[in-house]
Amino acid sequence: MNAQRIERAAAAPYYVARGEEVRVFEQCHAQHLAVMLKGPTGCGKTRFVEHMAWQLGRELVTISCHDDLTASDLVGRFLIRHDGTYWNDGPLTRAVRSGAICYLDEVVEARQDTVVVLHSLTDHRRELNIDKTGERLIAPPEFQLVISYNPGYQRMLKDLKPSTRQRFVALEFDFPALEHEIAIVAHESGLERGMVHSLVTLGQRLRTLRDRGLAEVPSTRLLIATARLAASGVPIREACNAGLITPLTDDASLLAAMRDLADASFV
Repeated sequence: MNAQRIERAAAAPYYVARGEEVRVFEQCHAQHLAVMLKGPTGCGKTRFVEHMAWQLGRELVTISCHDDLTASDLVGRFLIRHDGTYWNDGPLTRAVRSGAICYLDEVVEARQDTVVVLHSLTDHRRELNIDKTGERLIAPPEFQLVISYNPGYQRMLKDLKPSTRQRFVALEFDFPALEHEIAIVAHESGLERGMVHSLVTLGQRLRTLRDRGLAEVPSTRLLIATARLAASGVPIREACNAGLITPLTDDASLLAAMRDLADASFV
């Protein structure tokens, strides 16, 4: 029994809790409540869902949303083969049938008429109506719907309708505190902890440049990529330039300011 627990813990997706989000998510799962994760790109929303799916012992079906995502892409469609047509379930339908956690990443990227398909799964009905086949699927107790989006970026472009937002329990995410982010980057990269401390401190300084016109600030994901480059033997300044600074902008003045900060961080 203990050996099984050790093996399970070793396989868990690494996640550092920042508050009560784990407990709230567990209760949402137990109470059959849909969950909305709000926070900047690369701050750990997807890793959190992966961790919770593992902890709850549920299959995770992830759907990356985009402008061309249709209701048929989610629910399914008829396909043609040599002996006629057949119905092919989409990922949302497969998740409902199997009682999985269905995670729609950056949901506001999808078209509004696509998002409406989710409504009947987020209230007391917990059902999915497949119009093309006439089937009415009742979600099993294990099924859970989770969506995520970045309100800071998407507020200027798109947003969720109030009628959709109020169907979800919302959990807010932000970049981790310094010590938490150091632990995450060190664990994911294998880079020496002192170097990670300097790198994460640099990342947090770069985030203050949002007020100077930086549209997207450095994510924890970028810090991990940079740390992996450095751990593989790439000089740290080159790793910072390629992995952390250059992906953020093409603005020459901002690039120069960020490179100056990097040079000052690794003397």
